[in-house]
Amino acid sequence: MNETLEYIQLLDRVSTAVTKLPQVAATEAVNFSKERFRAQNWVDINTEPWKKRKPVRGESKRTAGRAVLVKSGRLRRSIRKVSVTAEKAVIGTDVPYAEAHNNGFRGRVIQSVRSHTRRTMRGEVNVRAHSRTINQNIPRRRFIGTSATLDRRLTRVMTATLIKAIKG
Repeated sequence: MNETLEYIQLLDRVSTAVTKLPQVAATEAVNFSKERFRAQNWVDINTEPWKKRKPVRGESKRTAGRAVLVKSGRLRRSIRKVSVTAEKAVIGTDVPYAEAHNNGFRGRVIQSVRSHTRRTMRGEVNVRAHSRTINQNIPRRRFIGTSATLDRRLTRVMTATLIKAIKG
């Protein structure tokens, strides 16, 4: 009778652990994506460092040395669990420019310029609102997606969770 009770308790612990696995996997995936911003690279089978930022004329020394893809931190903070069900966990972001940076972008873009005052050597000049077409080339800097390293980490975390549940 005692063995039956222990077996039922074991099944309950394992069942509880299995229901928590998608949540654990989603948390691990979000942490992996945010680590990409600290390491400034993408890790799959091999490591792919992010391309450095181009120097911007007139940029202060303080902002010139900042990390790639981090100006305000909005993109990094936006990575979160989108949906977690019993079968799958989805992470993502709602930032509109995230896809262009994650996958890279090359093409023509229409920029809208607001009216403003420009200071020149001759004085101030009023610039009217207008739009212009520019060629834009954003290099691919992956921070979210499938990765062999992430898969190994997920397997390790899930295995550890199940072993902990079995041992009690």
